[in-house]
Amino acid sequence: PIITMADSSSSPSVSLSDESSEAEAQCCSSSSTAPSLHDTVDFSRTASDVSTFSERSVDHSGPFGTAAVSKLIGGRGSPAAALSRLSMKPRADVLDRRSAEDELDLVKERFSKLLLGEDMSGGGKGVCTAVAISNAITNLYATVFGNCHKLEPLPAGKKAMWRREMDCLLAVCDYIVEFYPSTQPLSDGTRVEVMATRPRSDIYINLPALEKLDAMLIEIMDSFQKAEFWYADAGTRSFGSVTSSSSPSSSFRRSTTTTQRNEDKWWVPVPCVPEGGLSVKARKELRQRRDCANQIHKAAVAINSGVLSDMEVPESFMALLPKSGKASVGDAVYRAMHSSDKFSPDYLLDCVDVSSEHEALALADRVEAAMYVWRRKATASHGVGRSAQWSRVKELAAAADDGGEGGKNVALAGRAESLLLCIKHRFPGLSQTTLDTSKIQFNKDVGQAILESYSRVLESLAFNIVSWTDEVLFADKAARK
Repeated sequence: PIITMADSSSSPSVSLSDESSEAEAQCCSSSSTAPSLHDTVDFSRTASDVSTFSERSVDHSGPFGTAAVSKLIGGRGSPAAALSRLSMKPRADVLDRRSAEDELDLVKERFSKLLLGEDMSGGGKGVCTAVAISNAITNLYATVFGNCHKLEPLPAGKKAMWRREMDCLLAVCDYIVEFYPSTQPLSDGTRVEVMATRPRSDIYINLPALEKLDAMLIEIMDSFQKAEFWYADAGTRSFGSVTSSSSPSSSFRRSTTTTQRNEDKWWVPVPCVPEGGLSVKARKELRQRRDCANQIHKAAVAINSGVLSDMEVPESFMALLPKSGKASVGDAVYRAMHSSDKFSPDYLLDCVDVSSEHEALALADRVEAAMYVWRRKATASHGVGRSAQWSRVKELAAAADDGGEGGKNVALAGRAESLLLCIKHRFPGLSQTTLDTSKIQFNKDVGQAILESYSRVLESLAFNIVSWTDEVLFADKAARK
């Protein structure tokens, strides 16, 4: 007997055909108690809640599973034996093959969307490839790590998805090269000059470093497999009880400071420690992991800042700059930057009322805009083109010992740059400035887009790990009082 799959509008159906009339009579005699031969089989597939290149789970249930097929044909024994008599391969092999085929089809779909620039109409109205890949990396990070609020190992499925899909997205860098002069020997022993290729310098330096930082962050999360602390669900903090997610063998008495500290993020799980706090060994290991994550965060910030500084400033941003830097930063900040001989950005920030990250971001936007206004004026006063590097302009100003308008603009631009760095250091979790967002939006370089987005998501993950560790250390300190 042979099973044939007939497609229909709803779901596949199974029909039996026998060359032997006796086998047909046997099947027909059992039809009074068995399901009809044309009953449908549910082979529906449910897509998992992930973003790019994710696998799909296959529903193995249905009226014609292996046991049902064995009963239908009147066979006895194991379902595998029944399938063997039907000259069929084991269903697991078929499903594995279909799963691999589905994953390949999904990879094709995602890469097609990248090539189309997220414009499914194909009319060429989508974003460029660089922006599409940057969005893909950002969305993948949100899918894998968006629901992580605890110091615990990443689930195996999400870890595999992160590595698999990042490998696909980073594979583009293998084909981004630069040419350099080289020599090639011929068969007669002579050497000729040729242009050879090598990985582009920024990718060759930064990409292996980012992959190492990525592996270190995953290793830090995996190291919390067995920890002395645990977490209570967010809903329990208003009742003071511990749910099933917390340790069943210990009690947790919340302090007032811990509750007030987490009121702004009521959905985040509450870290719990044993009475008396963590052990000395656990506390030492926790601080070491925090320091490691903090160093990773600094490295990711440095790489991200370097990549953003190498991106071209969009014309749309330059067109919206004010006419003077004084109008951008305001009178008070301008007087502090212009009048004092010894400029201290830390002292200036202490004098300015910056009580929230929103105010800090607004100040950073104004200072950055003023910096580019003064750079543009200094560039014009020294007679160099707008595309000239700022380091070249500073060299010309230093060589000319310019004490006039051009030298003043160079000095003001340098002070604005130092003030901007001081703001970012004082507020490490600060959002991207208007210029950074504009650079990412209008960037056309695929390599820079990958390095920027990869370093940005690693920076965010490292910052979160440091924050989660600080919460546990805070709870430990409160428990030891």
